[in-house]
Amino acid sequence: MSDVRTRVDFKVGQQSNIDAEIVSFHGLKTDKEHVAVIFKNADKMQAVPLVRMHSECLTGDVFHSSRCDCGEQLEETINLMGESGGIILYLRQEGRGIGLYNKIDAYRLQSQGMNTYEANNHLGFDDDLRDFTEAAQMLNALGITQVRLVTNNPKKISELSEYGINIIEVVNTSAHIKDGNKNYLKAKVCHGNHLLTV
Repeated sequence: MSDVRTRVDFKVGQQSNIDAEIVSFHGLKTDKEHVAVIFKNADKMQAVPLVRMHSECLTGDVFHSSRCDCGEQLEETINLMGESGGIILYLRQEGRGIGLYNKIDAYRLQSQGMNTYEANNHLGFDDDLRDFTEAAQMLNALGITQVRLVTNNPKKISELSEYGINIIEVVNTSAHIKDGNKNYLKAKVCHGNHLLTV
């Protein structure tokens, strides 16, 4: 059973007036260093908090890659939760779980015309290797059993439900279309059944 290890207040997002608390955990299924970012004490003040499971994306979150919409989804969620409260579970599962180096190899294949799923499959990986068990463990450690889940991804919805978290509502993110990511978004809809209009 996981439990909360450390809580630290900090500023988050591009707007310097958004306060949040970052929480680390121990006793999770793996040794990955996942964290929860909590806005407006949502774990204590909201009976059914907004929650987003956001998988780490160095290229999108930090370097604003044009190949994906990860950074934009994260920023949209930070702004939403900065106003309304909520919890971002920031999960260390780069490249749908294949890791950063393999993701860079997948980028090369995407440059040759493959979509993100085809590239991962070509490298010998399944469509999505992410496991959301630890997200459920993190929520349990925070005392949260029901959520309003911010996602477009049906895999996140079904897996979190399987792990005993009651999803009261699904809140979709916007379609963040930009030069370079339209085929990526179309693949998410056609291949991954994401709830997204492109």
